[in-house]
Amino acid sequence: MSSIFPAATVILVRDANQGLEVLLLRKSTKLSFAKGAWVFPGGRIDQADYLDDLDDIEAAARRGAVRETMEEAQLSVDENQLLYFSHWTTPSAFPKRYATWFFIAEVSGDIGDVVVDGGEIVAHRWYDPAEALAEHQAKQIDMMPPTFVTLTELASCQTVTEALAMYRDRPVSEFLPKITKIERGVAMLYPGDAGYERGDPHANGPRHRVLKLEEQWRYEKTE
Repeated sequence: MSSIFPAATVILVRDANQGLEVLLLRKSTKLSFAKGAWVFPGGRIDQADYLDDLDDIEAAARRGAVRETMEEAQLSVDENQLLYFSHWTTPSAFPKRYATWFFIAEVSGDIGDVVVDGGEIVAHRWYDPAEALAEHQAKQIDMMPPTFVTLTELASCQTVTEALAMYRDRPVSEFLPKITKIERGVAMLYPGDAGYERGDPHANGPRHRVLKLEEQWRYEKTE
């Protein structure tokens, strides 16, 4: 069984003239994981992130998210302002697995400019979530399912206030995908989907899944 490494990600959002924007970073194509993909700032939690309490994983995740954001984008964020809203675990079929805490935080006007190192991270962009999704569907940019799902949710928000309220008013979402082949692609089933327990994409009932189809991806969630 492959090891699962703890990790943390922070979705940085801001209000722009045209509406909500989110920071995405592009990973180098030379990396072994998520190469070339557009991602949120984040990475593995280091031993030093735990400080004196090795059992407080969420606190370590907050510190890891802050540290990774500084390392990857040269932005300083306050760990106390991070809102924990979802948790993703890489499926067991993958050789490299992560248990990732997802946080969201507003970026203030005086936080400074984004600076990437040109090594692990080669580019950055403040995206309208809907625009990022459209470019992904057009195969102009690449992203992973957690990024796709989060951007799909954020695309329904016009302001930072709306985005923070959406996540603050609901329980933390847990994602451990079950992957199964379907016609024209793959179905990634999440807890809450009628077919999740049996890994059956054809089961009748509530939907909570990403369909990675040949023509495009689609996120389905029954409210």
